[in-house]
Amino acid sequence: MRFARGRLTAAATAAVAAAGLAGTAVPAHADPGHRGTLLASAPLHTAAALPSASFTRAIRYVSEGVGGRRIAVTGTVAVPKGKAPRGGWPVLSWAHGTTGTADACAPSRDTATGPAHDYLSITEGYLDKWVARGFAVVQTDYEGMGTPGGHPYMNGASEANTVIDIVRAAHGVDPHIGRTFYVAGHSQGGHATLFTAAEKTRDVRLKGAVAIAPGSHMAETATYVQAQYPGAELAVPFLFVLLNGAKAANPSFHPEDLLTPAAAKVLESGQRDACLAQLREAGSAIPLDQVFRPDADLTAFETYFNAQEATGLDLRVPTLVAQGTADTSVSPAATKALVADLCKRSPAIAYREYAGADHRASINASFDDALAFVRTLQSGGTPPTTC
Repeated sequence: MRFARGRLTAAATAAVAAAGLAGTAVPAHADPGHRGTLLASAPLHTAAALPSASFTRAIRYVSEGVGGRRIAVTGTVAVPKGKAPRGGWPVLSWAHGTTGTADACAPSRDTATGPAHDYLSITEGYLDKWVARGFAVVQTDYEGMGTPGGHPYMNGASEANTVIDIVRAAHGVDPHIGRTFYVAGHSQGGHATLFTAAEKTRDVRLKGAVAIAPGSHMAETATYVQAQYPGAELAVPFLFVLLNGAKAANPSFHPEDLLTPAAAKVLESGQRDACLAQLREAGSAIPLDQVFRPDADLTAFETYFNAQEATGLDLRVPTLVAQGTADTSVSPAATKALVADLCKRSPAIAYREYAGADHRASINASFDDALAFVRTLQSGGTPPTTC
C-alpha cells in the first residue's frame, strides 16, 4: 500500500459448520474435481450472514493456489429473496480488503465480537445493499484464510483464482444462481479485482469490475518504515501482513530475520490469531527505529511485491475505479498513476473520486456509482470512460 458439490447428510453438515468449514490443501493423489467444485455447504447465521438474503451459506470449494496447486478455500454465498430472473441471479463476487492473514480474520468467520468486525461490519452492510437489489453475493476468504496454510497476501493470481472459482461453486449451492458475474473489491480486494478483470473465463462470464481504492506500491511499505518517513507508523500494521503474505507465497523467505525481537513477536501473532486492528495496536508500541534490524536486507521482499503490482495488466472488461480523496492508506496519487497505466492497454476504465472520503468510507461512498455502472452493463449499455 502507498501511505500519504456434493450433498452432505444432516450430521455431516452440522460437523462442517461446527468446524468452520476448515479444510486442507487438496492432496496431490486425490481427484477433488475441477476448480470451483463445491466441497461443503452449511447454513450461516452469524454476522457474516446478510440480513436481506433469503439465506447465506458458508462453503468450501476447490481453487488453485500459489504454484498452481489445488487447494480448498472457504467463503460465503448469499442468495436474494424472491424468484430468480431468467438466466439466474446475477452474481457479485466480492473481494474483501485487508483483515489480516490469520484464520480468525476470514470474513466467513466473522461474529459481532470478532477480531476483524471493525472492518467487516462495513463491508457486510455494503454487500447487503447488493443482495437487496437482486444480486447473489459471493465472498471468498482467499487462499489460506479459514483453511490450513498461510495466506499469500496480495498475490494477484491466487486472489483472482479464488474470486472466480467461488462463482463456479455457488451454482452448486443454488442452481438458480447464474453464471454471469461482476467483481468488486476494496483495498486488497481492489487489487484482486483488477487481477480478476485481466483473467479469461469461459464457463462463467465476467461482465464488469469495480475496484475501490486498489492496493498498490506494496514494496514501498517496508521502505517507508525502514526509512522512518513521516507518517510511516500508519504503515506498520500492513507491513506485518505483507511480511506474512510473502512468507506464505515463498516458504524460503524468513521475514522474522529482518525484524527486531519485539517486531518478530507481533509478526508471529499475525500468523496465529491477530487481525489488522490487533496488529495496529501492538505495532503502535514499537518505535519506527525498532521495527527492522539495522542490517535488514529488503531485496527479496521488494522483488516479490514489485511482481504483484497491477501495473501492466490488460483488463478484459469495463472497470470502474473508485477512490476517496482523504484516503491515507491508498493515496489518490497512487491510484491515479495506476489508472493511467491501465488506460494504456484497457481504455474502458472509469475513474471516480469521492471528496472527503477516507479509505473505508470510500466503500459506501461509491455504492451508487458502482450500482449504476453494473446496471448499465446489465442492460447492454456502455459506461462512460475517463481514459
